[in-house]
Amino acid sequence: MKTILKSISPFNNRTDMQPILFVIKKILAFYFCYIMGLFIAEGAAILLHFVLGKNMLVGNVFDSQTITLIIYYGYIIVITVMLFYWKLFEKKPLSELGLTKHIGSYFIGIVTAIFLLLISVSIITLTGNMKYDGIFTDTNLLIIILFGGGFIIQGAMEELFCRGFLLHTLQTRVTLPVAIAVSTVMFIIPHGSSLFAGEMIYGVIGIINLILISIIFSLFTIRFQSIWAACGLHSFWNFILYSVLGLNLSGNDENVTAIFKMESVGKNIWNGDIYGIEASIITTIILGICAMLLCVYSKKNQET
Repeated sequence: MKTILKSISPFNNRTDMQPILFVIKKILAFYFCYIMGLFIAEGAAILLHFVLGKNMLVGNVFDSQTITLIIYYGYIIVITVMLFYWKLFEKKPLSELGLTKHIGSYFIGIVTAIFLLLISVSIITLTGNMKYDGIFTDTNLLIIILFGGGFIIQGAMEELFCRGFLLHTLQTRVTLPVAIAVSTVMFIIPHGSSLFAGEMIYGVIGIINLILISIIFSLFTIRFQSIWAACGLHSFWNFILYSVLGLNLSGNDENVTAIFKMESVGKNIWNGDIYGIEASIITTIILGICAMLLCVYSKKNQET
């Protein structure tokens, strides 16, 4: 038992162990970095409130939009903790985290995000379950830009942890399907709290869509041997959905500052109810086709 505990400790870079123990070790390291980073970031957010004259102890806090921005930019601290851990304990180059110098694939991710969202939203609108009400006349461009930066950080943080730290390192010791499955489970867990805020059916569809988009992120990471394409797709999916189209993002139904006025018509499986199009069956079909095409493409590449 002592040997096993020593092996799975996240505070060494040992790899001479059974694959299952290696997986456990990486999950423990994942949670250590993630929780430690969030703890420090939360402390920094509290300190920022007091520095700027807010007293959280009596409920005197920033508005929800500002708090969301603080959270997103606070993810810089979480990323820093991960990179510090990687340098101190893993002692490997950043390229093995998927942070290569070839950042050009990031733009492929952006184009893919635009393409997938355009198809999904267009089809849902054509079914009459979503409508376009024009352009906001009082759009706050600064807020949109700030959210753009926040989404870039938030998407990069999640991909660094799930596809960089987990997928990239696990595939050296376990089969690729297992590595993808582990990174997918760890990607889904933080989204669980909002998935089942409404009826069960939307939570189930939302889970399926999270699995599909995680597979797409993983296949992009494998294809380009870096996390940049996945980061671009992840960040700009969120940014376009929330700050451009003004639609719900992962169940967040607060008033948003966006460019276009898009809104759901009714509550059904076509528009995803309160969770938004990420719990839409239309999105499931589009993501499913995308994942299938990427799988076929990857298989052909392996055969040649």
